[in-house]
Amino acid sequence: MVAVDTAVPDRRSAEPAEFLLADLLAVVRRHLWLLVLAPSLIAGATYGLTALLPPVYTAKTSFLPPQQPSSNLTGALASLGNLAALGGVGAVRNTSDQYVSLMQSTLVTDRLIDRFKLVDAYEAKFRVDARRELASNTRIALGRKDGLVTVEVDDHDRQRAADMANAHVEELRLLLSRLAVTEAQQRRMFFESQLEQAQERLVRAQMALQATGFTQGALRAEPRAAAEEYGRLRAEVTAAEVRVQALRASLAEGAPELRQAQGALTALREQLARTERAGAAASGTGRGGSDYISKYRDFKYQETLFDLFARQYEIARVDESREAAPIQVIDVATPPEKPTGPRRVRLAGLGGGAALLLIFCVLVLRSRRAITVGAD
Repeated sequence: MVAVDTAVPDRRSAEPAEFLLADLLAVVRRHLWLLVLAPSLIAGATYGLTALLPPVYTAKTSFLPPQQPSSNLTGALASLGNLAALGGVGAVRNTSDQYVSLMQSTLVTDRLIDRFKLVDAYEAKFRVDARRELASNTRIALGRKDGLVTVEVDDHDRQRAADMANAHVEELRLLLSRLAVTEAQQRRMFFESQLEQAQERLVRAQMALQATGFTQGALRAEPRAAAEEYGRLRAEVTAAEVRVQALRASLAEGAPELRQAQGALTALREQLARTERAGAAASGTGRGGSDYISKYRDFKYQETLFDLFARQYEIARVDESREAAPIQVIDVATPPEKPTGPRRVRLAGLGGGAALLLIFCVLVLRSRRAITVGAD
């Protein structure tokens, strides 16, 4: 009876690994000079080549963008009736991200290219190449914790690097003076245009009223109180119509706020119609009666509307003056004393490390090939 020993270990799977490790160590010992000398030479060559490159200087400036405060004039605006809804009081936007985007815009970039003649400085063939080069040399970031905007510019000329960093802030100031970025600026521009139109209509109504003369019948009708009430109601109806149109552009037809505005407009129209009927009955001439009364009513309407727009315009100007704080520069960019690039030590280390890794991989492949051939 033949006994079969099933406990004999199979060492074939372990021997190659032990042999591979021993072979690797032997190869490393044999080629240690190559693993040390070759990366050292490549690192030295890389360091020497980077020494031939022109130095790069980085200038940095930081500023605190104007903070847009929440409006505290909601109560005052509400007292002006339906026109308060046109003021845009409500959501307050953080405009710091907009400032970063404005400094990165093509308009600002082209102004900087022309100002510093960057097409020639960068030896660019086209302006788009100069834009791309300037974008790669500029870093603009917004600090989420401190709220500061930092601008860093790289250039071979230390003075030009500082001037370009400061020029970003100057160009932003110039651009902000021409744009309506904040909510108060938009309100001010809107009411400024409305005020100009209302003034023109008021002048025409006044001239038309003066052309009608003054009659005894108009004096007996005593139209002042009725005309003033009529002008106020008509101005409120106009404001309510504008509000309904604005809400329809942003809300669904069945929205509660839109239904409430439509109901207020209907009530104002009914009140205005009753006032017109009462004025016609008081004049005793019907709708085609006294020309003086109709002209006087139109004049009071334009006068009331002009007064409402004027007050809204003044409130918007006050809000704009409060939130249009100048850009506060924290750190002015100055010509840097030391270059920031090229980083010779880092590049030399990367070159030497890459050479070491490549040589080591080649040795590993040769060792594996030698093990395979020996096994066969």
